[in-house]
Parts: sequence; C-alpha cells; structure tokens
Amino acid sequence: MIDQREQSESLSKHEIALAMTVVGLMAIVFFPTLRWLVVSWSSNPYYSHGFLVPLLSAYFVWRRRDALKHRKPSNIGLAVLAVGVTMHLLAVPRQAHLVSALALVVALAGLLLYFCGLEAVRQMLFPLGFLLLMIPLPFVERLAPALEAFVSRYATLMVRVLGTPAENLGSQVRLANGAFTIGAPCSGLRSIVSLFTLAVVFAYVVSGPLVGKIVLIAAAPPIAMVANLVRVALLLQVAHLFGPEIGMKYYHTLASPLLFLIAFTLFIVLGRILGCSELRPDI
Repeated sequence: MIDQREQSESLSKHEIALAMTVVGLMAIVFFPTLRWLVVSWSSNPYYSHGFLVPLLSAYFVWRRRDALKHRKPSNIGLAVLAVGVTMHLLAVPRQAHLVSALALVVALAGLLLYFCGLEAVRQMLFPLGFLLLMIPLPFVERLAPALEAFVSRYATLMVRVLGTPAENLGSQVRLANGAFTIGAPCSGLRSIVSLFTLAVVFAYVVSGPLVGKIVLIAAAPPIAMVANLVRVALLLQVAHLFGPEIGMKYYHTLASPLLFLIAFTLFIVLGRILGCSELRPDI
C-alpha cells in the first residue's frame, strides 16, 4: 500500500462521497460524546462559550482553506483515526467523557491526514488544537472555593484602603450595613476560563513575536482575576455608600460587562506593549 499519494487540488467525487460517509459514521459513533458536550455547554456556566469554539475553528479552517490544496494524502491517517475511535470505544462504557472528547479531536486529525496529508495537518494545527478548549475539564469547578476565599479576602483589603470598614471571614465580607457572601458567580472562575479562550484566539489572529503571544495567553488568568477583584470591590463600595439592595439589584447586574471591559482593556494594552496588536493578513 502506498503511504503517500500525489493528488489534484480538488477532491474527486469518489473521495467526497467517501469523506461524507466517514464523517456521517463518526457522527453516529461519537454521538454520546457530542451529546455530552452540548449538555455541558448548556448547563456548565464555566463552559457556556463552548458553542462558539467549533464555529470559530470552522471559520479558521475556511480562512486557510487554500492550505488544503496540493494534497498529499497519507494512509497513516487511517491509523490515527483508528486510535481515536479505539480511545472513544474504550472510554464510553466507563463514562470517561473527557477521554472520549479528546478522541474525537484525534479522529478528526486522522481524517485530515488521510484525505489531505501531513502538511494540511500542520497548517490546520491551530483549528484542531483550538477544539480542545471546548472540552469541559472536571477539575475547573473545584477551583471555585479557593477563588471565592481569595476574592473575598483581597476585595475586603481594597475597600479598606478606600476607608470603608469591612471584615472578612472565609468567603463572607461584612460591611457596616450588611454582609455579602462571595459565591461561585463572583469567584471570577468563569471570567478566567472565557478570557483564556479569548486570549488564545487573540494570540492566533494577531501578528507578533511568539514570546509575546505566549505571554499574552499566560497573562489572561491573572488579568481576569485582577478585573474581578476590581468588580467585587466596587460592588462592596457601592453597597456601603448606597445600601446592599442598590449594590445587588443594580450594580451587580452591570458588573459583568464592566468586568469584561476592564479585562479586555488590560489585555489590549498588554498586547500593544508586547507588539501583538496588528491583525494577520491571512485571517
């Protein structure tokens, strides 16, 4: 069997039919995993952005579709596809959804390698790798309690600097006119996950030094944490000045857009400092 086969730029009717058949079979085989992903995106507040990841990945593939020309299909892709399907079949009975979702990405890489070749996989490495960010990680929610305590402590310190009397006990902040419990929505975890995903996209679509892009991605979690601290501290300050009801009813509703605006502004400024601000011409 020949490993690599020179092919014309466009797929033949036979190859298109074969590709559609294989994709259809994969959709059937991986249906439990696809259903788990959709349910997770719908119910897990930390991964509600998951719906956008496949769409963005497909967009990046479309934008770089010229890279799929001059194909050199490789039969090695069948082996990679077999590895992905095997991983999935072993994971499903054990309800190892994370492994099964990873197997889906492996299987897609195998399909691309078989039909288009190694160079196509290299050119599409980001869209394939970006799909990993749609997979909910089981340990993410476990970080919430630690982040709640962190935000509670340092938001209290921030309002004290402003002259507001406040006490911190665990994840609770006590003001003179009321007490607030810093729960999961105020932990900043959702912002960290979302901003990290945004940072990966931003680093890909801008031109600039690789080191700068790595720094940008690494800076996303601390930027999100700083922005969330500012948001919670301002909420506490508003509650101190105008009452807990005003703070919770009005400011808390506006706080999420404010958080994103603060984080995104810091991110853009850092990108300019690192020389990563101009859009790539091929995106």
